[in-house]
Amino acid sequence: MFLLLAFALVTAPGEAAPGADAAAQLELVRPGRAQSAKPFEVPTPEGAKLSLADFRGRVVLLNFWATWCGPCKEEMPAMERLYQKFRVQGLVVLAVSNDSEGSSRSVARFVKESGFTFPVGLDPQLRVASLYGIRVLPASLIIDRKGSISYIALGPREWDRPAAATLFESLLR
Repeated sequence: MFLLLAFALVTAPGEAAPGADAAAQLELVRPGRAQSAKPFEVPTPEGAKLSLADFRGRVVLLNFWATWCGPCKEEMPAMERLYQKFRVQGLVVLAVSNDSEGSSRSVARFVKESGFTFPVGLDPQLRVASLYGIRVLPASLIIDRKGSISYIALGPREWDRPAAATLFESLLR
């Protein structure tokens, strides 16, 4: 089982990955062994379907958040800036809301009022969060073009920092 809270996920010494310094600056954890992202499909606030498989071959910042989570709402504008900077190169920011059942309207309103343009999915029963072992919000997984989880962030990050740009530039090459 994929447990994000187990910090045995740290890269073995001597394995310097591209962007490793940037990842360290962002305080990202690297899985200790290769793990493929698990497929899922969720509804969008508009009623469409959103599937991770739709983004196969692209770098994905998969973020778990909720409208009631202050740190989540604080990091989302930086995620939008990151998305705008790198979407043409193939970056996808995919935000999965963990708001409760029946909150799709409030999620849609928040996303629209905030001007977020990245895809948003709904996970009110926490099925996707459970699939990935998410126990804290916000939480983000960075999935490489091959579909493997490259990095994990528990808690908010400043995704528009120079370190984030360096990291995503290395992943998008």
